[in-house]
Amino acid sequence: MPGRLLSNRKGVGQMGNLQVALLTILMFFLLVSLHEWGHFYFARRAGILVREFAIGFGPKLFSVKRGETRYTLRLLPIGGFVRMAGEDPEIVEVQPGQTVALRVKDDKATRIYLDRLDERSDVMRGEVTALDLEKHLFITLDIDGDIERYAVHPQAQVIAKGRETQIAPLDRQFGHKTVGQRALSIFAGPVMNFVLAFVLFALYLVLQGIPVENSSKVFISKVVAGAPAAQSGIEKGDWVKTINGEPVGGDLNTMVEKINESAGKPLNLVVDRDGVELPIKVTPDPETGKIGIYPIGEMRSPGAVETIRFAGNNMVEMTQVIFEGFRKLIFGEFKLDDLGGPVKTTQVTVEIAQQGLAQLTLWAGILSLYLGIFNLLPIPALDGSRLLFLGLEAIRGKPIDPNRESMVHLVGFAMLMLLMIVVTYNDIVGLVKN
Repeated sequence: MPGRLLSNRKGVGQMGNLQVALLTILMFFLLVSLHEWGHFYFARRAGILVREFAIGFGPKLFSVKRGETRYTLRLLPIGGFVRMAGEDPEIVEVQPGQTVALRVKDDKATRIYLDRLDERSDVMRGEVTALDLEKHLFITLDIDGDIERYAVHPQAQVIAKGRETQIAPLDRQFGHKTVGQRALSIFAGPVMNFVLAFVLFALYLVLQGIPVENSSKVFISKVVAGAPAAQSGIEKGDWVKTINGEPVGGDLNTMVEKINESAGKPLNLVVDRDGVELPIKVTPDPETGKIGIYPIGEMRSPGAVETIRFAGNNMVEMTQVIFEGFRKLIFGEFKLDDLGGPVKTTQVTVEIAQQGLAQLTLWAGILSLYLGIFNLLPIPALDGSRLLFLGLEAIRGKPIDPNRESMVHLVGFAMLMLLMIVVTYNDIVGLVKN
């Protein structure tokens, strides 16, 4: 297969600030939204009512309802969540003795109004004498002394203060599904991150290419900003043909040796740039003997088997690296300064994005793999902890007290937020110092 060099000109290899910003935002959005989509999809498949699909935490920036689910974008871009009916105690806002208004269609109540009753038209108004909005789905009203019983539609809405809340019958609640269905709904989030990581690792190889054996050419894959090469006009993608009149061919080592041996002395290079030969004079740094380039041989497109093998090997190798990081963290081999929060992660992502789309793709794959593994850790409020509770339920034959489990997750979430605040503060201090 003939060799080729992937396009490296500005706009593909090197990106402008706007492109970097947009791709960084898109990357984080993709990592979080695909994770939450895994929860969402399998919860819906199990028949669970998904009340909200959210990207971010905190105050809402954008909200739209489609079908049964409200999709929201929130202020703090540090994750996301899928809120399923029954995960938290269902709040029944309608109580016996309360005056309500019902809108009835096909002999079933589809709307239950709790306020502004005088403004409602085409409704049945009365005092609630009995109701069951979870199991038997009915509501009984005292209407001017007459007792009327109405069946309630399983997707009926309770309206109060301008807000609609769909009722959740027991068969639509998370806690009333089988252990397997609940476990799959939770496990699917990390699985989506693993799938995405594999795809991104494979895409990286397609973008980057594979070095051609016995390459006959040497190209510049990267130029360090401010280094002698950049100052002399060498650009990423240049094909280095000669140094001081001697052909370079495809010998990377000989090229590097010639440059190092000329520390502080001018070198005359001839490079091919888009088919045009250009003479360039550059002087290696007198102390290091370097000019600030990353040379690379010819690259070829990978085959399907090579791509799959590379992605699989990368998954294994990076998983080992991630668990080694966890080990060092547990045994105190990391200092606080070694930890990074959202600010530091964003800073690193921007720096990597500036190197090109291929490097950003690889980094996104690493982050996706890390996100999947981290969420499976048995830490309260994470998916791993919820799976642990489900495992205990399967062993015991009965669920853990929902109130106790909720308390564990609440405390865990508070601790994670506290840690996030600490590392974010540390990131900001580090940025200011630098």
